[in-house]
Amino acid sequence: MKVYFRLLSFAKPIEKFAIPYFIYSILSVVFGLLNFTLLIPLFDILFKEESITAVNDIILTKPHFELNSQYFKDLFYYEFHRMVRDYGKMGALQFVCIVILASVFLSNLFRYLSQRIMESFRIHILLNMRKIVFDKVMGLHMGFFSNERKGDIMSRITGDVSGVMISISNTLLVFFKEPVTLIGYFVVLFMMSARLTVFTIFFIPASGLIISMIVKKLKAAAVESNVSQGVLFSILDEALSGLRVIKAFNAVEYIQTKFHNENLNYARIARSMVKRQELASPISEFMGVSVVAGILLYGGSLVLAKDPSLSASTFVAYIIIFSQVLRPAKAISSSFGSITSGVAAGERVLSLIDAPNDIVDKDNAIVINDFKNELEFENVSFSYGLKQVLSGISFKIPKGKTVALVGPSGGGKSTISDLIPRFYDPTSGEILIDGHNLKDCAIESIRAQMGIVSQESILFNDTILNNIAFGMPHASKDDVIQAAKVANAHNFIIGTENGYETFIGDRGVKLSGGQKQRLSIARAVLKNPPILILDEATSALDTESEKLVQQALSNLMQNRTSLVIAHRLSTIQNADEIIVVENGKIVERGSHADLIRQNGGLYFKLNMMQTI
Repeated sequence: MKVYFRLLSFAKPIEKFAIPYFIYSILSVVFGLLNFTLLIPLFDILFKEESITAVNDIILTKPHFELNSQYFKDLFYYEFHRMVRDYGKMGALQFVCIVILASVFLSNLFRYLSQRIMESFRIHILLNMRKIVFDKVMGLHMGFFSNERKGDIMSRITGDVSGVMISISNTLLVFFKEPVTLIGYFVVLFMMSARLTVFTIFFIPASGLIISMIVKKLKAAAVESNVSQGVLFSILDEALSGLRVIKAFNAVEYIQTKFHNENLNYARIARSMVKRQELASPISEFMGVSVVAGILLYGGSLVLAKDPSLSASTFVAYIIIFSQVLRPAKAISSSFGSITSGVAAGERVLSLIDAPNDIVDKDNAIVINDFKNELEFENVSFSYGLKQVLSGISFKIPKGKTVALVGPSGGGKSTISDLIPRFYDPTSGEILIDGHNLKDCAIESIRAQMGIVSQESILFNDTILNNIAFGMPHASKDDVIQAAKVANAHNFIIGTENGYETFIGDRGVKLSGGQKQRLSIARAVLKNPPILILDEATSALDTESEKLVQQALSNLMQNRTSLVIAHRLSTIQNADEIIVVENGKIVERGSHADLIRQNGGLYFKLNMMQTI
């Protein structure tokens, strides 16, 4: 229940929807009940042979207005018997039919209004939860995503949130509409025959006990279903993202088999859930019909015995009204099943919302408005869990200088670059910007000082213009064009179908590698950051593209403080300092000329391997 009430808090302000829903539901039930209670005088007209004076509940004088049910009942019977007296049974029949039609119209009108409120409530919940969950995901540190499946996160934001929405909205059914409907029916049934109604009540606890047993098993299946759906999303995301590789390695059948196997697993769980979920409704209906059969036997014996407490017309109307009790009873039992599934989905959503964010701003964090002196690593170490990645890293990057990181793959170079914009925090040691520990500074202000161009060009399914101006919505088109020219991208952009308004497809699929990289550089140029981080920015390019990109990078790096990670040593020979990193440690440092003179050193060996 604790999880459920916490999920309910996401529906605030719930009273905005619950109060009108409650009012409309009551009015719908009241007019719906009126339809059935009018059957009694209708049956009296059609089947009774007695004179007018023999008809029950004759009201000879118009009742005085009072705000209670008895007044409206007396008013109806006054008008009813007046119609019988003045126009005969046919006139009274017409009167009753007109009242029934009006009652049905009002009942359905208020039911329609209540359903509109319900749908607005559902949309409100969906909007709130998706915003909260997405905002939370966007604010989480990068380390969180190293241990999570992207597809599973997508499943929680889409499928699980929808499950929670259905669960919470069904609360209004379980706690408002259907109980009100049931209470209304039973009040009328008690008024018609208390003896029969007491007899009918005994089936409810037995039905509730059976349904509670079904619901308990349903929750475990719901959790398993949500996990399986997350795996399906992951496989689908990987298949679509890696389609080129899958086809190139003739692995289509392998991926298809992997997806189909998980799909079969999901189908097995779904069948198990449906089997249990749908069992509650027929059980309720069967037990209800069993009671109807008992009512027919017991009530029929009273009618046949001419018991004065129950007339034939009242008995027929009683059976018709009681048959309507089954609908809200079934709705409540079905709602409990969906609520249980929603709570299971809600636990997964809440686990995402409650995920700790290890990288947050301190209270009164320092805001870095510009970069003045230097960036410094001071005895920095870092671990991914138990795996030590960096150990005792210390170096400085003075303002306006270029420092290059080289070394074997897996040595920790990219990790060093990820620590600067605080994608991660060091396990020990300090990273300082103008003497301030990055942990003491506002994260956004740190990243505002930096531009990043990585090996993988991250582009979005949008126009070229919007990709270059990403994160800078107020940039003018002239600014974007100027940035593209600096990045050697303008010429190929104007050659595309719609120039700067051309859509580049998912992840820039319509562009070549060199073109995508130049757009990434143009984005960094437009941002105009004082600190630049280049992580293998040319390693995936062909010779011609590399030449264009390298020229663009040279334009970008002018008068900037730069950290360059490179495998191709020819691209960093003019760096002010080259730092050689191996196994998470600095093993050599100096200028290109200094390191080449260290015959036998790691840099010398790497350089020789690339020149052969």
